[in-house]
Amino acid sequence: MPSQPQTVLQVALPVPLPRLFDYLPPAGHQASEQDVGRRLRVPFGQRELVGIVEGCAPAQVEATGLREALGWLEPEPLLHGELRASARWLARYTHAPVGEVLATALPATLRRGEPLPDTHEWAWQLTEAGASALAGMRQGRPRRLAELLHGTIRDETALDTLLDGWRAAARSRAERGLAERIALPASQLAPDPQPGPTPNPEQAEAIETIHASAAGFVPLLLDGVTGSGKTEVYLHAIADCLARGRQALVLVPEIGLTPQLLGRFRARLGVPVHASHSGLADSERARVWAAAWRGEARVIVGTRSAVFTPLPEAGLIVIDEEHDGSYKQQDGFRYHARDFALVRAKALGVPIVLGSATPSLETLHNARSGRYVHMRLRQRAGSGRPPPVRVLDIRKRPLEAGLSAELLASVDRALAAGGQVLVFRNRRGYAPVLMCHDCGWSAACPRCSSPEQSRAMTVHAHGRRLQCHHCGHRRPAPLACPDCGGLGLQPQGIGTERLEELLLARYPDHPVLRIDRGSTRRRDALEKLFAELGERAGVLVGTQMLAKGHDLAGLTLVTVVGIDEGLFSADFRASEKLAQLLIQVAGRAGRAERAGEVVLQTHHPDHPLLETLIHGGYHAFADTELAQREAAGFPPFAHLAMLRAESRHAEPPMAFLHAARRALAAWQDQAGAGPAGPAVEINGPMPAPMARRAGQYRAQLLLSAPQRAPLHAALRALVPELHALPEARKVRWSLDVDPIDLY
Repeated sequence: MPSQPQTVLQVALPVPLPRLFDYLPPAGHQASEQDVGRRLRVPFGQRELVGIVEGCAPAQVEATGLREALGWLEPEPLLHGELRASARWLARYTHAPVGEVLATALPATLRRGEPLPDTHEWAWQLTEAGASALAGMRQGRPRRLAELLHGTIRDETALDTLLDGWRAAARSRAERGLAERIALPASQLAPDPQPGPTPNPEQAEAIETIHASAAGFVPLLLDGVTGSGKTEVYLHAIADCLARGRQALVLVPEIGLTPQLLGRFRARLGVPVHASHSGLADSERARVWAAAWRGEARVIVGTRSAVFTPLPEAGLIVIDEEHDGSYKQQDGFRYHARDFALVRAKALGVPIVLGSATPSLETLHNARSGRYVHMRLRQRAGSGRPPPVRVLDIRKRPLEAGLSAELLASVDRALAAGGQVLVFRNRRGYAPVLMCHDCGWSAACPRCSSPEQSRAMTVHAHGRRLQCHHCGHRRPAPLACPDCGGLGLQPQGIGTERLEELLLARYPDHPVLRIDRGSTRRRDALEKLFAELGERAGVLVGTQMLAKGHDLAGLTLVTVVGIDEGLFSADFRASEKLAQLLIQVAGRAGRAERAGEVVLQTHHPDHPLLETLIHGGYHAFADTELAQREAAGFPPFAHLAMLRAESRHAEPPMAFLHAARRALAAWQDQAGAGPAGPAVEINGPMPAPMARRAGQYRAQLLLSAPQRAPLHAALRALVPELHALPEARKVRWSLDVDPIDLY
């Protein structure tokens, strides 16, 4: 009797190779097409890896030499349906190994082979013994915890916000039988929904437009000035989605925005709102993913990686601050969460809302050309009014830590009137450069350089520490100049730490809080800083973290310092990024009853970018910039791909990219050029603008095409050859389709 042909599993593994790997099913198990999307553990060299089954077929020949998979990790596929299909599309679009993309779609615990977690919520309550012992407890954290739990049940998320360090106290109470941890369905923890303000006519029109789009895929741009109430529109759209029994996914660009949105959403929607971002433990992110996978999580708010959340009952996707660059993944395989969310929305057949006061030029072009529905909110919601902008010309003016006397006088007046002030400086640290006043030596990073010069190390900790903001290299500041031995070392320039020092000395009776990457590393640090300021008159000193959608009702004055270096960047997106940053940070002022003001100090008051923004607004800037982009052949009127390579030595990256260029040119010759010349223009190879970073020499090759199809045809032909090039073994290389910068 003839034996049945052996079944071979085609498995995607999280390795940087553009192929699937064949394995026999685990011993004693049969395999079929129903196993596609299941996780299993397999041997790979001397290691064990967790892979995803991508195919299952009878072996064409005797499957000798194939290794058996070690075992299945669950009885049913984790990746299936729309999410698997969309992830496979993303692998094709980014030309990345499908195994790496599918692994990215899973939380870290599932990538490691852990089981799909339970999704109930954990809460705490006092036992009868704990309630009886409360009166006799000494003052301290255990007593405060007991008081919070007396007569009620509190979930762990609520306790995180109510009492620092409560977990240790809870464990000690539980060991003594005074408190207990219990599992509850998430629905029991949902607050009663609270009413919101009545939408104004513009908001009501936008809400109705989104409601009318609920039956299928419709991309909508919610283009509203800062303070126009875009979040209120989101809330109404999500409430309608929930009323239809569907799930909603909301993406935000920064972890710092998540707590503020979560609090507002939980108060208004009356359902549990789940958070997913890198500030959470891996286990918590896996629980949210599993709850969404099972259809239990109805509203998910998260940062970039949350775009891979399963949505079996999808009804709406919202991308807040859609212009923000943090939606682009810059490590591993490069994807853009906003663009991938559009693909998922189309596959799911649901509307997607892109919201911003400063839409990216690509999104704005799509809206103006009719690809997206364009909704405008031209007025601030409620009693908020657009703040007037005053430009201070500081040429030949004396400055104190980078601040002019006129600007400081404006801060004095705002604080005296009981207002809050934001001093915006988009450079953290104490000073950008440590320089010797005697001989001109400056502290440079030994691991980074540009074609023109070594990269200066930023001064931190009031002059005691040097740190490179490009590679993270740190070292103590020298006590004397290494070149001349002189003692004239002086910090040059202004960072947020130096501004904080000046303002603390000048306003000792007011809180002065610094908000940048250095001061907000700990979990919930940003939320705690805002709570510390409260409604008191005070000063916030911060970087672009404060320009991203925060609603600070007491803020009456925004001062912007040190933006001149951004006016003359060689990056073709620099003007767009600076315009968005200025509009966003200015929009923090005057969002409530009290009027606001923006003071912008600059050495270039007549610069065309500033003139256009101040007198015409963001859309006037966009008109000019889009015309220049079209004339120059830059996105959105062209499509780009950047091939990057790096090595410890300067020669291998250039050799690899030259080989890549030859391979691409040979393919174009074989494919045949059109009447207007090659469909794909090849620029380079050339050293990167920062030619050396973290000890690695860097080079790049830029591909450009007026249409997307020929660019991807060229990449499909090129990428397999790149993996086979001998030069590829001497470098680390990456491909970035639709790069957001050319660095």
